[in-house]
Amino acid sequence: MIVLLVLIAIFIVVLLINAKIVPQSYAYVIERIGQYHTTWESGFHIAIPILDRISKKISLKEQVIDFPPQPVITKDNVTISIDSVVYLYIVDPKLYVYGVEQPKVAIENLTATTLRNIIGDMELDQTLTSRDTINTELRSILDEATDPWGIKINRVELKNIMPPKEIQDAMERQMKAERERREAILRAEGEKRSAVLVAEGNKESMILNAQAEKEAVVLRADAAKKARVLQAEGEAEAILKIKQAEAQGITFLEESKPTSAILQLRSYEALEKVANGKSTKLIIPSEIQNLTAVAAALKETVVDAPPAADKAAN
Repeated sequence: MIVLLVLIAIFIVVLLINAKIVPQSYAYVIERIGQYHTTWESGFHIAIPILDRISKKISLKEQVIDFPPQPVITKDNVTISIDSVVYLYIVDPKLYVYGVEQPKVAIENLTATTLRNIIGDMELDQTLTSRDTINTELRSILDEATDPWGIKINRVELKNIMPPKEIQDAMERQMKAERERREAILRAEGEKRSAVLVAEGNKESMILNAQAEKEAVVLRADAAKKARVLQAEGEAEAILKIKQAEAQGITFLEESKPTSAILQLRSYEALEKVANGKSTKLIIPSEIQNLTAVAAALKETVVDAPPAADKAAN
């Protein structure tokens, strides 16, 4: 019993020692007696003592490899320096472990060689403006080349494309000249637009002034017309008032029934006013040509005037 218990205890200890837990996003490559046996995924596993061993622990996460700048010669014989970044992850741990020695170094050398082949078919200007094209072509070539290594290339990015110093200076001068040219164009367009706006403003001002003058003329004409209308209406009303007064005077005379002597006296008064005027000719009514009639009329007027006045007052 004691031996059995000891054996059981030893077995449990050995089992605990060889029990393994693989974490998430990892894979363990297991060898048995020196040969590949299996790949442990995440979870609980037990290795056979002495026979099984963990050959390599592989991370299945996406990895980022930043390569140092690589000298590359363009089609027009310009040496430029390019540094790139490769994003990859391992899809087959077995191929990754047994497919190639030092996979990252192999990928770096393959990237440099592929870049030289791609850039060698491009001129400098095309290289500087075709970064996306280079990234796509480079990723496709690297992905196909790394399939036997159990590696998947997600994407490739060119961080920097650095021409020689003299070419950078020439490019900066060219860019400066281009900026100055664009600035001059924008300034000229601005001045032209400003002149157009000023001309349009002057035109609008002239139109507004003409319209204002036209309206002023119309208003003055209307005012003069209204003034003439009002003057004519005033004169018509004055004539109407005079005629009404004359009519009332005639009506009053008719109602008062003046005597012939009063009418003759009024005729003398009218004759006096005519004589005081500038006329050179006087027309004397036949009724007053007889002096006897005049005297009688005056006498009758003097004698009969008070009763007539009293009657008018009543």
